[in-house]
Parts: sequence; C-alpha cells; structure tokens
Amino acid sequence: MDANRQLSADTDSPGVDLLGMARRHWWLVLLMVGAGLLGAGQFTGMQQKVYESATSVLVSPLGNGQDANSTSGRTKGDINLDNEAQLVTSTTVATDARELMRATQTPDELARQVRVEVPPNTTFLVITYSSGDARTAQAGSHAFAEAYLRNREESAKTEVAGRIAILQDKLNQLNASLLQINTKLANLRPTDPDRPNLESQRTTATSQINTLAGQLNQLLTTTVNARKIIRDADLPSRPVKPNRLLNLASGAMVGLLLGVGAALLRERLDQRVRRPSDLPRRVDVAVLAAVPGRVKPRLDDVFAPFGAGGRIFNRLRNEVLASIPAPNGADARVALAGQVVVVAGASRGAASTVVAANLAAAFARTGAETVLVCAHLPDSLVDTASVNRMLGVRSMPGLSDVLAGRFSLSSATQRAPRHPNLSVVTTGGTASAGGLLQSQALRDTLATLRERAAYVVVEAPSTATSADAQSLASLADAAIVAVELRRTRNTEIADAADQLRRVGTPLLGAVVLPRLAGARGAGERDAQEVTVADDMTTVLDKLPPKEPEEPMVPKRIRTAAAAATVTAPKVVPAPPSVPKRQTRTISVTRVRADTAGENGADKRR
Repeated sequence: MDANRQLSADTDSPGVDLLGMARRHWWLVLLMVGAGLLGAGQFTGMQQKVYESATSVLVSPLGNGQDANSTSGRTKGDINLDNEAQLVTSTTVATDARELMRATQTPDELARQVRVEVPPNTTFLVITYSSGDARTAQAGSHAFAEAYLRNREESAKTEVAGRIAILQDKLNQLNASLLQINTKLANLRPTDPDRPNLESQRTTATSQINTLAGQLNQLLTTTVNARKIIRDADLPSRPVKPNRLLNLASGAMVGLLLGVGAALLRERLDQRVRRPSDLPRRVDVAVLAAVPGRVKPRLDDVFAPFGAGGRIFNRLRNEVLASIPAPNGADARVALAGQVVVVAGASRGAASTVVAANLAAAFARTGAETVLVCAHLPDSLVDTASVNRMLGVRSMPGLSDVLAGRFSLSSATQRAPRHPNLSVVTTGGTASAGGLLQSQALRDTLATLRERAAYVVVEAPSTATSADAQSLASLADAAIVAVELRRTRNTEIADAADQLRRVGTPLLGAVVLPRLAGARGAGERDAQEVTVADDMTTVLDKLPPKEPEEPMVPKRIRTAAAAATVTAPKVVPAPPSVPKRQTRTISVTRVRADTAGENGADKRR
C-alpha cells in the first residue's frame, strides 16, 4: 500500500494536474477564450484607424569639410544624428511643416504625431507621420522632411555667411597692417637696422593674407544643398492601427489565462474527487485499486475474469490477502479462512455494490468458498445497483428476513449460477428491519458464515447516510471504502475513513471507480418489470419455511478441492404457523435465460 501511495503522489505532478484540470473544465476555458475574442473584436471596432507614412532623408555634409562616415549608426565629426533627430521634432521645423501642410493644428500637436528613427550603421533619418487619414499621413511625413531639410540648409547658409564675414574682417585687418609695414619700409634707408624686422613682418602678413584669401574663395564657391530625400512618403494602403490579428491573439491569450484561472478556482472550490491521486494527497487514504474510465463498469455487470476489470479486481483480491497478515507459525491459507471484509461506500450510489460483487467473485475464482452479504436495508436503497441482476439470484428471502426471524440463514443463502464457489445473501424484503444491523442476530449470522465460508464480503450502507457501516466494520477483519469519481466528495471520504478507524477495524484503502452509468435499458436487457399486488402471505407460502437452527459442527470448506462432508442433523417438522396477513406490493423482474454477460457466458436467472 505504501508503494501505491508513493506512486500516486509521484504521478501527481503540477503539469499533469494542470492539463487534467483544463481537460475537465474545457467548457469554462473555451467560454473565456470566446469571451476574450469577442472583447478583442469589439475593442478593435472601437479603435480609431491610424495610418503611417515614412520619408527617408540622407544626412550628408554640406560642403564645409564635414566627415560623413558613420560609426554604430551615428556620424562622427560635426554631424550628430541624435541631435538631428531631435531637430526634426523641434518647434521651428514643426512651424515650417505646418505652413507646408496648411494645417490648423498647433506646431506642438503636429510634432507629437512625428516619430524619427535612425537605422543602425547608416546616416539616414526615417521620419514617420501618423494620422487618421492616409493622405494626411503622407503629406505630414513629406512636410516634416522638407521643413527639416530647409531648416538645415538655411542653418548651413547662415553658418557659411558668418564664416565669410569673419574671414573678410581678418583680411581687412591684415591688409591694413601690410599697408603700414610697406609705408615704413619705403621711408627707411637700405642700411637701417629696423629694415630686416619690418621685412619679416611683411612676409608673415602676406602669407596670412594668402591663406585667408584661399579659405574665403573656397567658402564663396561652396554650394549649400541639403535637399536629399532618398525615399519620399507614399500613400498608405491600410491602417497600422488597429491591428486586428494582434488584438484577436491578445484577446484569446487573455481569455485563455482567465479560463485557466477560473478552472483552477473552480477546481479548488469543488470538493469532489476527480482522480485517484486526490485520495492520498487530500484525505490520506491509500488507493488499493482504480478502475480506468475506459472500462466503464455497469450496474448489472460482473467483470469477466480475463478482462481489464477482472484483472484489476484480481489484483485487489491479492492486495486484501496481503494486507491481513497470518499469525506467526500458521499457514497463511488456513489462517485467512473465515475472514470478513466490509465494503462501504463513502457517498450514496452503487459504488459499494459494484466493488463488493466483483471482489466476492474474485475470491470465488480462487476456489475458496465465498459469501457475499448485502446489508443495504430497503429503507436505505437509494441509487444502488441490484445484486440479484448482477449475479442472477432471487431478491427474497435475504438478510433482513433472517434478522427478523422469518427465514433461516440456509434458506436465504443462494448460489450464484455463474460462480460455483460464490453464495449470495441479498438484502431481503422485510420493511420493518430498522436497527437490526446492531442486533445480536447479525453477530450470530456473521459468526455462522465465518464457519461455513473462507471469505465473507459484506456490502455495507454508505457512511454518508447511515451508521450501519460503522457497526458492520466493528464485526469485520478489514474494511474497504468504495469511491465514485466526480460524485464522492473529499469530506465524505475523510468522514468514512474516520468512522471505520474509530471502531478499530483496519482500513485497507479505497477502490476508485469512474462515474457509473445507468443500468441497461429494457430493450438491451429484453426484460420487463411487472408489479404484482398480492397478499404477502401468498408470496411467503411459495418460499421454503424457516428451518430451526440446531448446533452442528460442520467442517470448513475453504477450497473446492478441500470440500468436506457436512452432516445435517435431523429436523423434526413443526406445525406450520400461519403468518399475519399483510398486503404488500413487490417488483419481480423476468430476464431471458439467453442474456449474455460480460465474459460471453449466458446469465442463468
């Protein structure tokens, strides 16, 4: 059992749990994704359309000796593309662009609609203008590019004119100084000692005048032209905003996240058992066996021995035998004979019936004498399967009739037609049997069954509706909880485990079944239900009378090979007693003998 517990805990990884949660609540996730798509569609319809147009401008030197080589997307030397990008959105350029566009907006409003980018390792400026109209976007991009180039050209011309003026002033000063030097030299004698100094000053002044004159000539011949548009703005054919595909994808993603969150919240609030791994993790109950959903147990089927369900209950039988240790020095087969196992459902439903019937059939397949006792009283038969349909036995007499003293245990014990080593004690038909499961008669009945059979499997009422399961567990050697997925709650399993452990009975674990389907329909079973209104006395007269129970010492029959001879005592017939006349309505089910079971054999009923 520890291995099963560890395996269940190891396989319950967060990824698998998340996928299982999404699979169980797929409708909620799908609903939220649909809502996200619908919201994205409405948001897209409400958004204003935005068109963008871009103009590429080459930033080159203006002929004044600037270096236009680019380094990491910026020019080195006097040109700085970051400054040029800021200049495009300046108030001066925006004012000129406003005049070119003949727009009514302020320059600052126009500048906010401009985006300037510098592509890496280039000397280009990409000027993009955004507008709600395609032609306005085209005109705005071209206008800002044109205004920027005009501003740059005017700035360059102003700079050149300023440099020319500076050079003219220097040349005028040097010419005046040279004139004074020449005048002094003309008045000096050739042998005057100051003459060499003045000649040296004249040479220097002449050289400076020639240099400045060359620079002035270069500036005067420079052509300033900044109008270099590489790619002019084109008319956009479709808006860049809203992006319908992006909005829908974002809406679907948001809806998916909300759906997963809602599924996680619903999973946390839902206390129903969704998978077998929930039991050891949430209620600390080991899983003895889990029937997969593909097996689909039915309310009127016993699993075939070599089918998937039969193999599962064969392993469950081995788990039960291994969980009840034999006394020291005793043979395990002999020590385990006469053991009583109680199967109780944690919630209302047919889970305990299916588990008890299949477990008893698994015990009987070993050749050991096995008895299935149905302890569901008539007043607690709600949403339960019919054992008489599953095993092909009569519904009366049963346990309640034995406990009420109407029939003997021998007459109430019936052989299952398709299971030679299996006997069945049905629930019975006594309506006023309340409290009989706490009587001494039940203890005597179980003690007698221990002597007659190797294994006794008791189908107890649900712990959620009755305290009889706790009373039956106190008389048993082991207990098993039957759990139905998507119906049984964690609190019900914890309460069932607490009830069974309080009476000191070893709780072996739980058997998990998928959500049970309904019984076969009338057309599938080819049977009809007939309601017969008759006197209860007439019905009881047709059944064998109660035989007095006398002390006898029968030899235990543990296997088919070890069957012993049972000596029956002589019975002196007593005068028949006439029971009190009652009026009772019972339900009788007639089933054709050629109805096939799960393993292909005919059901003999």
